[in-house]
Amino acid sequence: MTKYLITIVGPTAIGKTALSIKIATHFKTDIISADSRQFYKEMYLGTAVPTPSELAAAKHHFIQHISIEDNYSVGHFEREAIALLDTLFKTDNRVTMVGGSGMYVDAVINGLDQFPDTKKGIREELILLYQEKGIIALQELLKKKDPIYYDRVDIHNQQRVMRALEVCLSVNKPFSSFLNQSKPDRTFETLKIGLSTDRTIMYDRINRRVDLMVEQGLVEEVYRLLSRKQLNALQTVGYRELFEHFEGKVSLSQAIENIKTNTRRFAKRQLTWYRKDTSIEWFDYETPFEEIAQFIHKKTPQY
Repeated sequence: MTKYLITIVGPTAIGKTALSIKIATHFKTDIISADSRQFYKEMYLGTAVPTPSELAAAKHHFIQHISIEDNYSVGHFEREAIALLDTLFKTDNRVTMVGGSGMYVDAVINGLDQFPDTKKGIREELILLYQEKGIIALQELLKKKDPIYYDRVDIHNQQRVMRALEVCLSVNKPFSSFLNQSKPDRTFETLKIGLSTDRTIMYDRINRRVDLMVEQGLVEEVYRLLSRKQLNALQTVGYRELFEHFEGKVSLSQAIENIKTNTRRFAKRQLTWYRKDTSIEWFDYETPFEEIAQFIHKKTPQY
């Protein structure tokens, strides 16, 4: 019998978590989280981790399962997620996956290009360069080391730029030279469901979510992590802006506005990533669940 990975994608704050739980409870599946920001135990409010009641509604995997001190990559996630799927598919014919991290979703579905091990300390040096001279310094270095990848990557995404530079500087070869390798076969089929809405509504949902995070204690959460701000896991929206506030660079109100602005930009990049995938079936975020459930039943028949 064919095994199906029902995958929910879309921009941040669109309602993916709520839909994944409805799907998981309706079809009696576990949920694999492919949101790389939600992996870390120390990060809760700023990453919109599912609430205790949401976690209790369905079995979740890869939620706050590691520390920000751990060295955890998309390669680690791919291996662990595939091993888990092999186990889950022994008893279930459907599994639900949800995520806002396109690269992590793609790693599970299609596999990864294989990259060499990187040298210890290079990532920290790149983070320091970013903190001292900004993303322009990283962009200029990437353009020098790998002009091919520079023309392909979102150069405003410092995580992607840092990752490419980490490889370039470790092995003295272009990051692009390791791309487009043959990928492994998967033992399951994938059904991709995307949630979207009008951009104005999406941005309003993001702004309201940030306000709620602040009300719930985001500022305090980030302050507790200030001494570890150099860690890779904390180089992300919602944390980076408040670190700048604690360093005296911007006011608190400006930091909060910066979080909203950068989150909206992040959502736009997410949509750009997913819109390239013609296999995604898109639904408005207010689509009745019954309609989505009927679509899943039709596309993942169980005989």
